[in-house]
Amino acid sequence: RRLVPRILVVEDESHLAEGLQFNLEAEGHVVEIAADGARAAARLAANDPPIDLVILDLMLPEMNGFEVARRARAAGNYVPILILSAKDEAADVVRGLEEGGDDYLTKPFRLDELLARIKGLLRRRRWDGVPREEETQRSVQIGGATVHFDRFEIESRAGVVRLTTREAALLRALVERSGQAVTRGELLEDVWGLRADTNTRVVDSFIVRLRRYLEEDPARPKHIVSVRGHGYRFCP
Repeated sequence: RRLVPRILVVEDESHLAEGLQFNLEAEGHVVEIAADGARAAARLAANDPPIDLVILDLMLPEMNGFEVARRARAAGNYVPILILSAKDEAADVVRGLEEGGDDYLTKPFRLDELLARIKGLLRRRRWDGVPREEETQRSVQIGGATVHFDRFEIESRAGVVRLTTREAALLRALVERSGQAVTRGELLEDVWGLRADTNTRVVDSFIVRLRRYLEEDPARPKHIVSVRGHGYRFCP
């Protein structure tokens, strides 16, 4: 692996993109700029040379940042994505994380905070969507459904449900701690790479989805149960 990280800045405001490039190059990174979503998607699809981290604005010409992230993940590219946007509504944070974003900063942001987030994302061993044989099961039985972590699928009598990267990661995090109460903070750190004290309901939103996929009666869950004042517990 190359020693110098290559960062793709996807930003249509040229003064901000150039400012980021200047500061990141001063930190020793190689920086490329894509001024619109279509160029960013094409660059990530080619991935030659490989990109180590993406700084992604949401509001872009040609193709928005949500779609750029979604396409990268759908193609099996799990490069860390740091979303930058003036949008700070909770729905945008949740959607950005859902589509594959690993972290989220709203404009205006402090340079030192941005650099700290980048350092953390580059250092952290990201969950890459490909289970390692020695670490986890490829599939697990939950009630009448079979979860295939290697295929991002839940198979049941009702059919097959395709999981997003984060849905699969959240379920895996719970399954690997079967019978244990897991806090929201632990899940934010393990699944999304966010600080445990991040103010977001994204964990709860994703739990609702997993229950819809797996529970016979999502309102009375048997497998993904709430632990009052703590978080959630997986019961096989």
